[in-house]
Formats: sequence, structure tokens, C-alpha cells
Amino acid sequence: MTERTHSTQIAILGSAEPGSVAHDLAGAAGTLIAQCGMTLISGCGSPATRYAAECAVAAGGPVLSILPDAQMPELSWPATIVLPSGMGAARNLLMALAGDGCIVIGGRAGTKSEVNLAWLHGRPLLPLVGHGGWSDCLPESPPDERGSAPIWPWASLSDLRLALQRVAEGRGDLARLNAIAPAGSSSAAT
Repeated sequence: MTERTHSTQIAILGSAEPGSVAHDLAGAAGTLIAQCGMTLISGCGSPATRYAAECAVAAGGPVLSILPDAQMPELSWPATIVLPSGMGAARNLLMALAGDGCIVIGGRAGTKSEVNLAWLHGRPLLPLVGHGGWSDCLPESPPDERGSAPIWPWASLSDLRLALQRVAEGRGDLARLNAIAPAGSSSAAT
């Protein structure tokens, strides 16, 4: 079996305002993803998704930003790779498909669109729960009855670490499994 040549990719979808616990957790999620050697996918269109990207870049992780506009953003944009899609809201499909799993924080109509597309294409959903917003309802109210993808909710970074481990495990990404294993534990790949 050939080992994967690219890292597990995690899309972050949603919105939360600065000063909220959900916003702070979005940033912590970006840092954790980078520390695990994963790639963060972020449109950087909301304060929470932009903060996650900023934190991932600051932690030395790769960040792909998929933009709805056709124009390149300013040089300070928090990403290591920028894709100006020129697709407007249709770029939500790219966001949904670019992640091996999709973190969902809060959310509005655009987030619901991305979540529904991720669901239809079997991408695991990792909704933040217990901190307000639409993502709180996702575990009990999935997009439909088909069970197209797993839903692994999280309320803390330790919960998110376990959900990321499940995504990496599902993708066969043994290098990421070892990076995610909590300090002092045996290797997750064994």
C-alpha cells in the first residue's frame, strides 16, 4: 500500500464574533490542525474562519483559502495558498469538497449550504456544540435522514483532537494519527 503524499485537509466553515468562546475555539482549532500536520481550508470570510487561518499560519501550518471573488486578496491575507475562484457562493462546493472533514462553527445560510454539500459528498462533519449558533443543532438535526456522513461533535479541544483523529484514521493518514496522539499516550497508529 502506498503512503499518502498529502496531509489530511480540514475545512473550517461558519461564523462567530470576536470575544465569543466559539471565536476563541476557532483560533485554537486552527492552531491544533497546524500542530497535527494537517492542512486548514478556510475561506477567511467570517471573523472565526479568518482567525482559525491566522492561528494555523502562526503555528507554521499550511492554509488554503478559497475565495468567492476572482481577485487576489492583499498580501497580508492569512493563507499560504490562495485560490480566487470567481464563483461567488458556488465556491461553497469547493469548500465542502476540499476537506477530508469539515469543522462547523456557529453558522448562517452560507454555512448551511457548505454543510449540506459536505453531507451529500460524505465528508465527516465536526460541529462545535454548546457554544451557540446553528452548529449546536447539527448532531440532533442532520441535513437529512440518509446518514451520508458521520457527525462528530466537539465542545473542547480534547473532543476536537479525537474527532480529527477519526478523520485521519478514516483517510488512512498514519502520519497524522501519530501527530494527533495525546502526549504521553501510545501511538494512535498502533
